[in-house]
Parts: sequence; C-alpha cells; structure tokens
Amino acid sequence: MNESFDPSEYLQEAFGAEGITLSAAQNAAFLAYAELLEQKNAVMNLTAITDFKDVVHKHFLDSCAPARLPWFAPEGREISLIDVGSGAGFPGIPLKILYPELKVTLLDSLQKRVNFLNEVIEALGLEGTEAIHARAEDGARREDLRERFDIAVSRAVAQLPVLAEYCLPYVKVGGSFLAYKGSGAEEEAEAAKGAVRRLGGGKTELTVFTLPGADKETLGRSLVRVIKTAPTPKKYPRKAGTAAKSPLA
Repeated sequence: MNESFDPSEYLQEAFGAEGITLSAAQNAAFLAYAELLEQKNAVMNLTAITDFKDVVHKHFLDSCAPARLPWFAPEGREISLIDVGSGAGFPGIPLKILYPELKVTLLDSLQKRVNFLNEVIEALGLEGTEAIHARAEDGARREDLRERFDIAVSRAVAQLPVLAEYCLPYVKVGGSFLAYKGSGAEEEAEAAKGAVRRLGGGKTELTVFTLPGADKETLGRSLVRVIKTAPTPKKYPRKAGTAAKSPLA
C-alpha cells in the first residue's frame, strides 16, 4: 500500500459509491475493525482476504448489502438479529456498525473466534452486541435463543436447505431469514422451497445485485429472504452434522 493511500478516504468513497454515507464514528469503527482483523489474522486463520481494499469490498460492503432492502432498515424500531456462523464477524459486525440500533447476537462454534468477536465488541464499544459459543443446531434448542429474533443472517458456505435448518429455528414468526449467496441463487432458492416449508418458512424473495470489487471486477451476489410464517417443528434442527450430511428436501 503506497504512502499516499488514505484508508479512511477509500472507505468513505467505497461506501459512498453504494449510496451509503458513513459518519465519522462509523468510519473509525470500520478502520479499527480492519486493523483488528489484520492483527489477529497473523496468529489465527480468520479470513483468506487480507488486502485492505478487498476487505472493504468483499467483507464490509458485502456484509452491508441488506442496506439495499427497504424492509431491513430499523428506522427507530427495536430489531434483534442473530448472525449464525459468524466467523470473523461477517455480516453481523458490519451491520451493527451501519445500524447501531440493532441488537446483535453473533453465534459461532469455535471458541477462539468467539474470543476474537468479544475483543472486537469491546474495542469498538458495540453496545447491545454479544457473542455466543455454540453450534447452530445446539443454540437453536436453547429457550433464550429459539424463535427469539426478528432476523437471522448467515454468510456461511452451505446450500440453502442446510442454512434454513440452521437459521429458521431462531426466527420469530413474522420475522426473516436472510442468506448471503453468490450468483445462481435463483435455482438454489427454488430447490429449497420444500425444506423451507417444513421449517416454517413461507414466501421467498430474491435480490440479485453486483458489487464492484477492489480489482475492478464485478462480484455477482444475491440475498435470499425467507419470511417465517409458522413455528419451526420441535424436531428441527436435527442433531449436529445431520443437516449437512442429509439436507431436507
């Protein structure tokens, strides 16, 4: 990175190109988060994406893609969100920075990652944010987590029927499950309709968009929204590992 490069300016311009104006506090929070990612990534594998520009586009902006959805903005409402399989904090932490009023829970199965998430929460002063150590299947059986959230999000790499079984049990009836997917999500969403219905899901909405990357190439992305219309049957999610080995049809 050359000496004339200004990370703060780059961040502002990248978000501005997507129609998002960051406050000084939000800009500082994203910069601090990027620095923490770089520091911790030197000693543990959090992300393969390490270049600052790539982190901005492929992690921060991609995580904040729900800003494109009119229904997502809290606008003074109290909204609870759980990030299932949060990893290094994507998309939950960028969404919390962008929408400070969100009440965010970050769920991950690896204690080392949860420790990192807690470091970020403390360093950035993210009030109304907690990190929980649990597998998705186990957390969804906890009374304090099951069907307690307005929105469940996940950027985890898994087919939609698997993600739906992980995430829909956390969502209140009337709430939404939002999956971050690449191109080709339309066929995946269609194939997942049976599984979604079995889990209490109803209408599925697909938003396709392009996200310019730092290398000037266009990253094809999709957001799949499942609106929950009925409680998830108690038998779901199945025991740990079952959803991935035998996805619902």
